[in-house]
Formats: sequence, C-alpha cells, structure tokens
Amino acid sequence: MNPYQGQPPYLHNVGFSNTAPQSFGNPMPMPGFPTMGYPTAQPGYPNTGSSYPQSSQGYPQAQGYPQQSQGYSQGYPQHSTGYPSQAYPQSNSAQGYPSAQGYPSAQSAQPAYPQSSGYQQPNQYQGYPSSNVQSHHAYSASPSPVHMPKSKPTVVPVNPFDPREDAAVLRKAMKGFGTDEKSIIQVLTRRSNEQRLRIAFEFKTLYGKDLISDLKSETSGKFEDLLVALMTPLPQFYAKELHDAIAGIGTDEDVLIEVMCTMSNHEIHVIKQAYTAIYGTLLEDDLRGDTSGNFKRLMTSLCMGNRSEDFHVDQSKAREDARSLLQAGELRLGTDESIFNAVLCSRSFPQLAAIFQEYQFLTGHDIDDAIKAEFSGDLEKALRAIVKVVRNKPLFFAERLHKSMKGLGTNDRQLIRIMVTRCEVDLGDIADMFQSKYGETLQSWIEGDCSGHYKKCLLGLLGLY
Repeated sequence: MNPYQGQPPYLHNVGFSNTAPQSFGNPMPMPGFPTMGYPTAQPGYPNTGSSYPQSSQGYPQAQGYPQQSQGYSQGYPQHSTGYPSQAYPQSNSAQGYPSAQGYPSAQSAQPAYPQSSGYQQPNQYQGYPSSNVQSHHAYSASPSPVHMPKSKPTVVPVNPFDPREDAAVLRKAMKGFGTDEKSIIQVLTRRSNEQRLRIAFEFKTLYGKDLISDLKSETSGKFEDLLVALMTPLPQFYAKELHDAIAGIGTDEDVLIEVMCTMSNHEIHVIKQAYTAIYGTLLEDDLRGDTSGNFKRLMTSLCMGNRSEDFHVDQSKAREDARSLLQAGELRLGTDESIFNAVLCSRSFPQLAAIFQEYQFLTGHDIDDAIKAEFSGDLEKALRAIVKVVRNKPLFFAERLHKSMKGLGTNDRQLIRIMVTRCEVDLGDIADMFQSKYGETLQSWIEGDCSGHYKKCLLGLLGLY
C-alpha cells in the first residue's frame, strides 16, 4: 500500500508552509561524497578566520592547563596561537575531500547547482568538475586536469541584503492604483532564489499578505508566470514542471529529458522529496506509469540518482566500456539497449567523456552518430542529451533556448524554465554559447520574440535591465 495517500493541491507559495525542501543548498550528507550546495561560512572550515582561537586568545593558562614551560614536549607545539595551522594539511586529495578552497565563501556563493555548473569542451574530460575543486583530484590514471573557466551566473546573491527593505519596495510598487513593474523587476531579478523566499517571508510578516498572491493580482499573462516561477523554491519548481509534464493526457518527454538528464544525484533526491511533499506520490511511480519501453527504463535509472560522482578517470575501464557499447550496438544485429542504459546512467560525467573519446578511437566516428543510427524516438533524444550534457552543458541549454524561440510562436514555458533555473548557475555561459553557435545574441532573440514587462524581466535575469 502506498504510504503517501491523497493528493494535496499544488500551492505556489509552498515556501514556508510545508515539508518540501526549500533549496538545493542544505542537503542531507551523501555517504562518500562531499556536501553539495553553497553553505555560508561556517565555524570549522580552516582559514575562515572564525573557527580557531586567535593568538591573543589561546587556551587560558589559569584554568587547569599546564603552563607552556610544563607542556607536553612530545605532542603539542609550544605556541600560544591555539590550533597550529600545520595540523591541517593544505592538500586533502589523498582522503578524497577538497581543501578549504573548495568551499565557496559567503560572498562568492551562488545558491544554485554547484556540481552542474562545470562544463567542458569535447574531448576535455579532465576539466568537467568546477575549477576550484578539480585541482585536488589529479589522479595518475588521467592526464593533468585542464583548468576550465568558472561558470558565469547572471544572478548572484546581493550583498548587503535587507529583505525588509525589499519587501517595503515591493509593497509600495503594488499599493494603490497602478503597479510599478520596473521596481518589481529590479528587485526580483537581482536577488537569488533563497533571497526572494526570504523577502516573501518578511512581506507576510510585515503586511500580513502573501507576496505571490499580490503579484498574481497585480500582473497577468507570461509576466505573471515568470514572477511566480521566480518566487517558487527551485526544488518545488522542478517538481511542478515534472508533474505537469506527466499529468493529464500525453506526456511532455522533452521536459523529462531536460530535467532528469542534467541533474546531479543530490538534486534528483531533493526534487523527489519536494515532489512527494507536494503531490503525495512518488516521482518514480509517476514516471513509470506515464512512460513505456526502454525510455521508461532510462527514466527509472536516472530517477535513482545513483550515478558515480567520482572525479577520477579510469582509462582502462573507459576502453572496456567503449568496447561494450560498440558490441551492444554497431557490431550486432539489433541493439542491446540495456548496455547503453547501464553505462550512460551509472558512469560519472568525466568517465563518460573518456568513454566517448575511446569510442571515437575504436570506430573512427562519434558516439552521437552511433546513437542516431541505433536508436529512435524519445530514447534517442534522451541518450543524445546525456552525451551533450557530458561534453558541454551550456551548449545543450543554448540549443534548448533557441528551439523555444525559433519558428512561429514561442514555447514560453521552456524559455521561463531555463532562464529561471540557470540564471544562478551558468546563464552567462549559455548566452556565450548561443552567440557562438547561432551568430546572434540571446538578448536580441528575447527582444525579438517577447514583449512588454515579460521581455524586460527576462532581460533582467540576463543582467541587462
């Protein structure tokens, strides 16, 4: 019997009213894997200046601790500076944990999707993890890592941040006759998702009104949809997008592919928690009930959130997997989809990049061409999406943005989803890839395809309003 009975209605402002996760930034620790998210500076990280006693503090000598002249000569250094810095090695690569530099500071933090932000050009699999961590994972089995540029978010947490002042600005913008849309756009597009949720909390505290309800009553159309998306906690926004993609008649497989093929393990687990908290059912059950065949198996595998996230690249295993893929596809009559499923859903992204490179060495052509020849339909799209994400995630999203705006009409839902979810991660990189691939700026496409305050708000997320 399903332990989650009933299906509560979806509330846009689930922010501070139920058990759904608020962000990806404070995860439950995953065994054997560094904590993800962007924690604020916490006592206990070396070199933060807030953890260990300063030299003037030391350990008090009058409370039972021996004087320095009577100290333990063999074990404890004769310093009055508290814990010595030598006790904490500068490189922790042997233990598998990044050193202190791998934890972002409060100023540089972008509470978003840390592990998904790193990306690489084709055949540069060493550079997949973000550059501030990868240097601690140079293993002998792989060539020395290439230092890739950091991802470029277009929305970063504002500092200093005063949520009550922002709440007052929004209240003034919506009070009385008319609405000051410019003020609303400038506040909401220049704050991180977590900061927007804090503003909503203070807004209700100060004025006894729900901010999202006020925004909905003062705006309309696509502009309203965009503002509501900005005010929704990211895990719950993803959960709603997945639910709407599989609810009702038909399934929007493109949404399932975009979300399930690009998320890290931790992000998938948090989205699953949010999904169950909002809808009372399991995401895996709903995915399995609405898909079929090998595509259903692929979605189920991805939904487990159990991909290896080891930065180590094993070249011999990559060669072995490349041979397995070749034997399961091009060298046999028919295709053994289970081998492709197993390899592409369980190997780490850096390892997959090495596998694709070995495949090219073995066959003389690209793995993408092989997938196009061996598969069709949604399964082909999903497998090719994984290949693209492994090689260059910003380019994958740039292609999705282009597809949402080309031709007659605009897929506004897809446009809003990518702009809202990537602006704190790598929207700057996506815009660069868009221009390099299509020869026109993302800004010019948005200006040509959208209008009014909706257009201004999208440009605000690009940092251009």
